[in-house]
Amino acid sequence: MSALLEPMYGALSVMCLLAGLFFLRYWRLSGDRFFIWFACAFWTFAVNWALLVDTSTEHSPYIYAVRLAGFVQIIIAITLKNRGAAR
Repeated sequence: MSALLEPMYGALSVMCLLAGLFFLRYWRLSGDRFFIWFACAFWTFAVNWALLVDTSTEHSPYIYAVRLAGFVQIIIAITLKNRGAAR
């Protein structure tokens, strides 16, 4: 692995954790489940980036599974919001 990839994956992981914290704050202010779904999705992406530091390649099934879980959470959040069931 390149010497620059590990710090970059770490930085991306921290940024996803921070984005999740911002969505958590908006959820606490509004009570809208849309924001908690997005917070969990970004925390899932943070796990994805953290796992990439440990592996030598991105082409692993569990890396794709974690990433897929994050995108499914986003799709669920958008679907619930559009159906009016977010509150």
